Amino acid sequence: MLIDSVVIVLREVLEAALLVSVLLAATRKLATPGPSLGLAAGLGIGGAWLFGAAMRPISGWFDGVGLEVVNSLLQLAIYIAIVAVIGLLGAGAGTGARRAGAALPWAMVAAVSLAIVREGAEILLYFSGFLHRIGATADVLAGAVLGLGVGFSTGALFYYLLIALPPRRALRVAVGLLILVGAGMCAQAVKLLIQADWLPAQQPLWDTSRWLPEQSLPGQLLYALIGYEATPTPLQVILYLASAAIALAVFAIATRSSVSEA
Repeated sequence: MLIDSVVIVLREVLEAALLVSVLLAATRKLATPGPSLGLAAGLGIGGAWLFGAAMRPISGWFDGVGLEVVNSLLQLAIYIAIVAVIGLLGAGAGTGARRAGAALPWAMVAAVSLAIVREGAEILLYFSGFLHRIGATADVLAGAVLGLGVGFSTGALFYYLLIALPPRRALRVAVGLLILVGAGMCAQAVKLLIQADWLPAQQPLWDTSRWLPEQSLPGQLLYALIGYEATPTPLQVILYLASAAIALAVFAIATRSSVSEA
């Protein structure tokens, strides 16, 4: 139970921690207002609690695959918010910084709060299974503390690494990480829709579970960072590449428009 708790909490916390660290570093380098973490956390925790409380009726939607469908929609909503952030960061790289500064914090709040809703609901669902199990609570809580510590420490490490870079390079690295995180969200959404039989099942393109298991610490870090999966299907890979290309194109167009106004 201790190890399972560490792995599950770490996986869910890492995504939100990495997203927050990248956003904070990017806004600091651009000297633009950062997201209101208090507002994002409040909205996210409240949404996670409501989502967790409604999971039982939601699971009955769409002929019993409601959780998969709703979770995939949450993943896509997070991707859209990340793409909006990427576009605003591109606009903020030139004379559009002032214009982007007003909308950027709100786009970041949307991305962070939606991520907390999804990850928080998963954690609440996991812990709810141990509320009435005598002797399990201590191990589960200890694992949760360890998972939280590793997750937030990794986020802090990424933040300080980005801060140490020159502003232009830090922005490019931050946008690159956001593109990977967003593409990972789309790949995860595709996997959920395959599980719900809304998309066709396919044979995996490859299997790297022997060399890099998904449940290992490096596997969890890559899962949070790039949506790593040991056995991806062709559809997941295609949608991953397409979503990354869309986000990159949005950044390039926004940056070019911003520079042309200079």
